[in-house]
Amino acid sequence: MPAKGDPVIIKKYANRRLYNTGTSTYVTLEDLAEMVKRGEEFTVQDAKTGDDITHPVLTQIIFELENKNGQAMLPIAFLRQVIAFYGDQMQMIVPSFLEQSMMAFSKEQERFRDQMNSLNKTSVNPMNVMAMPPMKAIEEQTRRNMEMFQNAMRMFTTFPTATPQPEPTEAPAKPSADDLSELKDQISAMQKKLDALNR
Repeated sequence: MPAKGDPVIIKKYANRRLYNTGTSTYVTLEDLAEMVKRGEEFTVQDAKTGDDITHPVLTQIIFELENKNGQAMLPIAFLRQVIAFYGDQMQMIVPSFLEQSMMAFSKEQERFRDQMNSLNKTSVNPMNVMAMPPMKAIEEQTRRNMEMFQNAMRMFTTFPTATPQPEPTEAPAKPSADDLSELKDQISAMQKKLDALNR
């Protein structure tokens, strides 16, 4: 049994079965999804090696939920953007940005729900709902998130990078005879002025 406050250990066996060591029962991915919704912390471990496999299991839960009829939540454009960041130099800051964005949204969700409930209790034209304050609040949060991401990208791209200097394609032009003659005349004139000052 985990200590109070510690995450529950979920063991995953080779036959893909999941075992909740906190309740001593076998569970499904749907059960784990419900635990997440209830705010229950858990860690998934490979029963044989003891490796932490929480990340791939949570990803699998999202995959299962996205494939349920009518439950797809992640827009195609968002999925394309996430895929495009893999292997990109910005990949290292994307997780932090997404985490901070979701934390900020979670803090605001109770206010969103209260406002939506107040709209549902009054007679509101459904066509005007999108113009109501809750949507404005979501738009504002999205705008702030994008500003935060853009600032992070600017900070990341300001680090100096060594850019190779292009090699000259042509050798510098040699001074012509006229140029040398003009230079000698200038030096001679300067020398005469110096001599005059010394006198």
